[in-house]
Amino acid sequence: MTETTEVQHEATSDGGRYISIIDGYEAEMTYKRSEDGTMIIDHTQVPEALGGRGIGKTLVKRAVYDARKANKKIVANCPYAKAQIEKNEDWRDVLK
Repeated sequence: MTETTEVQHEATSDGGRYISIIDGYEAEMTYKRSEDGTMIIDHTQVPEALGGRGIGKTLVKRAVYDARKANKKIVANCPYAKAQIEKNEDWRDVLK
């Protein structure tokens, strides 16, 4: 994973997305918010040109950080996000 990957957060009233633009390619992870503020991650997309660089993991890591900071939980409906959170023992506390 590249530690210098910049992740931007675009929030909407009912969810949002995390994005990282590298070499002109955009990687994103989208989510919805439930009524209690739970973040429901529904999709992660990393262009093939950026594959293998840990960018998807960086997006998930940022969501975990933000959920902790807001004292909220995550439901990972996206198979990639779910696998990443389950692989990282120190992230599992945010799962609902």
